[in-house]
Amino acid sequence: MNDHEPGPDAGAQHPGGAQHPTDTLRTEADAVLAELVGDPSGTARLREDQWQAVAALVREHRRALVVQRTGWGKSAVYFVATALLRRRGAGPTVIVSPLLALMRNQVEAAERAGIRARTINSANPEEWDTIHAEVDRGETDVLLVSPERLNSVDFRDQVLPGLAATTGLLVVDEAHCISDWGHDFRPDYRRLRAMLAELPSGTPVLATTATANARVTADVAEQLGTGAGEALVLRGPLERESLRLGVVRLPDAAHRLAWLAEHLDELPGSGIVYTLTVAAAEEATAYLRGRGLRVDSYTGRTENADRLQAENDLLGNRVKALVATSALGMGFDKPDLGFVVHLGSPSSPIAYYQQVGRAGRGVAHADVLLLPGKEDEAIWRYFADTAFPPEAQVRQTLAALAEAGRPLSVPALEAVVDLRRTRLETMLKVLDVDGAVKRVKGGWTATGEPWAYDAERYAWVARQRAAEQQAMRDYVGTDACRMEFLRRQLDDEGAAPCGRCDNCAGAWADPGVSAEALTGAVKELDRPGVEVEPRRMWPTGMPALGVDLKGRIPAGEQAATGRALGRLSDIGWGNRLRPLLAEHAADGPVPDDVLRAVVDVLADWARSAGGWAPNVPDATARPVGVVAVPSLTRPHLVGSLAEGVARVGRLPFLGALAHTGPDGPHVARRSNSAQRLRALSAAFAVPDDLAAALAATPGPVLLVDDFTDSGWTLAVAARLLRRAGAGGVLPLVLAAAG
Repeated sequence: MNDHEPGPDAGAQHPGGAQHPTDTLRTEADAVLAELVGDPSGTARLREDQWQAVAALVREHRRALVVQRTGWGKSAVYFVATALLRRRGAGPTVIVSPLLALMRNQVEAAERAGIRARTINSANPEEWDTIHAEVDRGETDVLLVSPERLNSVDFRDQVLPGLAATTGLLVVDEAHCISDWGHDFRPDYRRLRAMLAELPSGTPVLATTATANARVTADVAEQLGTGAGEALVLRGPLERESLRLGVVRLPDAAHRLAWLAEHLDELPGSGIVYTLTVAAAEEATAYLRGRGLRVDSYTGRTENADRLQAENDLLGNRVKALVATSALGMGFDKPDLGFVVHLGSPSSPIAYYQQVGRAGRGVAHADVLLLPGKEDEAIWRYFADTAFPPEAQVRQTLAALAEAGRPLSVPALEAVVDLRRTRLETMLKVLDVDGAVKRVKGGWTATGEPWAYDAERYAWVARQRAAEQQAMRDYVGTDACRMEFLRRQLDDEGAAPCGRCDNCAGAWADPGVSAEALTGAVKELDRPGVEVEPRRMWPTGMPALGVDLKGRIPAGEQAATGRALGRLSDIGWGNRLRPLLAEHAADGPVPDDVLRAVVDVLADWARSAGGWAPNVPDATARPVGVVAVPSLTRPHLVGSLAEGVARVGRLPFLGALAHTGPDGPHVARRSNSAQRLRALSAAFAVPDDLAAALAATPGPVLLVDDFTDSGWTLAVAARLLRRAGAGGVLPLVLAAAG
């Protein structure tokens, strides 16, 4: 949470506040603030705590950590300090900001005060050389960079040293991301340790955040003060007097969607509806639009141009709400945002407080509602693969880099280390900052420096994540003040009952929904079918694992685009499928309602514009038979599904692929692509009777399985079937991940 577009409420104290008429620096600072907030009268004044921060940076050249609530005016501090330092001959301010939306808002705010700001991020690579030249010529007052740029080889080696040497002020926005004790740790932020160490003596540093408890605050302050004396910490109360918090408990996902349709227009102004998954955001958006509500979706899948349009539509109140994942979080600034609704509980009360803090910054009243779901904890578990890897896997990575004698890319390391790509990349970034590895052209190398595995710290962080989840359960169930509860989670010493939330003042949100809205929601969530894209390239490094597969999968050996009944992250079919496919769920025949829905998926597939398989020669050809993927864990479920589809579709059941060994299918779902493919590459074979059936019935076949995550089981099975004579392979699964 932060305040990236300061308005009069963001620190513009008018006459009556403390003032020091003989302090010319203070007078100058207040004049800059007046320009920043657009006050032509020139009467705006910094609050005393804002002035204390500015004075520490400009007069004392200190390092400071400001932990203050959203709307306090943290960005006013660093823009005022920038103007004052630049007038005194200091180099440009460098602001490390996590999100593009934040950068856009900050550049606009800076321009109002005559501060020339430029940004370097993934969206403007064509401008980087020009911007670097402008910085070198002293034409830029503020340079905003993403933390990911700090870890880019070219930027780190060619730009960062010179930038560190000339920086007049370093600002670390959303500084809680530095600490792995926090809820939103980002390894790229740890690169700041190196930049801090390289700053010339006396370079002021400002770190800001609104979501740091005492442990995170101490950790960030310690990192800021490394080699530069103790950092000044300015921590204020985190009360948000404009927010009215509440929880509405409803029986299921359909009731929650129906509630949104019935009550969204009753909420003040425009706002944000947060969901836990992309699939849920898309489902909710489709349903609400169908009910005539002006909403748009905003997720990690949304293209940059569409994101910007959605942001502008919300800023201009052209939509009632954006239905968003956490992709719309830090950095989005709309002071008059009237409400935030959560369709499902985040896994951390601090993350929750950060998101609800988007509301009510510039208005006296904003509503905040949480609609928890029974599926929330299953979704938490699905996305919980964030713990630092065990020491053996870390040592294996270091050994592989040391023995390679050359840089290794992440895909090449996947062939050696059994970690999913995102987790492997995170681990490497941490090791980079610890000095054990280094990112270079072409990948990663080992430095040979000694490195210790901090098992105690990693275990504590894991326990912290579990404690955060329990705290979120407690928030939903508490009968005490909700604002006080959240403030205590942030170790806010001034926490006291707010008098406004549903527990303090009584329930204020009507939980009722009409039969019509509920029927529509059930229909939306019961709509089956999502596409399953096939794998088209083999993973890098397979020959090194003894598997002779590389490059593009030949078109004649690929699967077609398939179908799944739903995603495990759906709030509709996902809720039905998660218990059915849970790790310890009992095996049994496919339930009748599930089979009927699968048949509906097939009927819709047959009617689709491209036909059954646009990438096989006879695109409109109906499948000629059904083949099953053998399952060791759910053989009855998969077998009954394949036979049921064949029976209803009046297709011959041609048989199942055969296992070639007991170990092949036992591949952890969290393994990376290379390791999965290595285990699967020789796990199946086409039995003679199935080969004969394929030869006797030429044409595409339906390939039936229970679940697809990485897509490699389907890719391997499709390759075998195509090589055995199948005219095409059409994957059909109950559930897809993501």
